[in-house]
Amino acid sequence: MIEIKNVSFTYDQAETPSLQNINIAIKDGECILFCGKSGCGKTTMLRLLNGMIPDFNEGTLTGTIRINKIDPVNCQMHEISKTVGTVFQNPRTQFYTVNTSSEIAFGCENYGMPPREIRKRVIKVAKDLKIESLLDRNIFELSGGEKQKIAFASIYALNPDVYVLDEPSSNLDFIAIRELQMILSLLKKQGKTIVLAEHRTWYLKGLVDRAFYLENGSIIREYSMQQLADLTIEERKKTGIRPVNLRKFHMSEKILIPSKQKLTLCNIQFQYRKKKVLEINHLEFNAGKVVAVVGKNGAGKSTLISIICGLIKNKSLIKRKHEKLFWNQTKMTIKKRLAASYVVMQEVNHQLFTDSVEEEIVLGVKQPSSERLSQTLCQMDIAEIRERHPMTLSGGQKQRVAIGAAVFCEKHILAFDEPTSGLDFTHMMQTADLLKSLKRSDRYIFVITHDYEFVLSACDEILEIENGHIKNKYLLDQAGKERLQSFFQIK
Repeated sequence: MIEIKNVSFTYDQAETPSLQNINIAIKDGECILFCGKSGCGKTTMLRLLNGMIPDFNEGTLTGTIRINKIDPVNCQMHEISKTVGTVFQNPRTQFYTVNTSSEIAFGCENYGMPPREIRKRVIKVAKDLKIESLLDRNIFELSGGEKQKIAFASIYALNPDVYVLDEPSSNLDFIAIRELQMILSLLKKQGKTIVLAEHRTWYLKGLVDRAFYLENGSIIREYSMQQLADLTIEERKKTGIRPVNLRKFHMSEKILIPSKQKLTLCNIQFQYRKKKVLEINHLEFNAGKVVAVVGKNGAGKSTLISIICGLIKNKSLIKRKHEKLFWNQTKMTIKKRLAASYVVMQEVNHQLFTDSVEEEIVLGVKQPSSERLSQTLCQMDIAEIRERHPMTLSGGQKQRVAIGAAVFCEKHILAFDEPTSGLDFTHMMQTADLLKSLKRSDRYIFVITHDYEFVLSACDEILEIENGHIKNKYLLDQAGKERLQSFFQIK
């Protein structure tokens, strides 16, 4: 049983509380979803349960929390971790070793379990989670979905009563999300208590017992999954709650910008540690479109965009003298590509450098317009936090800051790697509208994404990549939508 009574919490140096007067009780074996817009307090709720508040995230806390009669605020971290296991949004933040088997065993070793017991647990974990093929591998050579499985496995080996998950699907492809769904189903059958903070809801159908909607740090309403599924599009925009039934999600109207400008790739090949990861004989893109680049994790999507934007040096390319990239029949050198491009990375923390949001937006622009800055801040819904340090923001807010910087720079090639990772429905639709507004007859926009709703809302063309090869390229009309549903295995 989890009991949270009269809890409020304000982070140090924050002007307003992140949580206000929270009162909930969670029964053993329940699966609970915390949902709401980015920055509403979902992650803070999870930090209450796993003991990160106030030891790791300092602030002022009032009220009481009990998890199976344990007080996570006042007990030692090693004590709470026996009861509560946490899987973070980015699994890389919780790895301690470089070998997958060692990582799974790491927690058990810290508790001083006998070596024979640890080996038994590692074998059982691999069998239960069907990850035998991932044992004794280098963690840094795994895909995002495989890393998430190892993070899950390391917690599963400890057999906690409560699992706390912070947006576990945000960086996963559809196949990996289906596998995550199976793991959650296994935990539920075992009677484990599961608490999630999550924007995506479609994979939680049949798993979540209750959903709590948060707004400005307060629990506004409790939903059933059926009630979440029945929300109208207007209610989704207001609450930020994503669709439960993806098949019923409508495609936005497509308005193409006429353009004769073309970006042409010829004989593009790339290898990493003697392994060929990309091979393209000929590929063309017309300006004036938003192109969705889709495929499994590790398919070669990021490599393709890195080549287009000049982020990969020639020495990494094989058949170097034959590879060519043209912009309107003019060859584009790496230096020219870099000057013409802006990339928003999947891990936005790697490209946030300044001390305030507004400084981040204008970084690199010689004579920034204050009027355009204000317009961009409003477009991204970050005007109210313009003076905040970017690293104090939520994941979704950081994402919007990075996208705002891309919008402000006025480049001809814009590339976004999972731009809606961590975004609620409201801000996902806002980002979709923004990308559509960026279309020009001399601009190329590429989006690497696993987000089906976002593709239907923002994109005009689909590029499917499989094992480093172009599998399909098609317009996102009604026939294209059916092909996309097949690709994402939406039933």
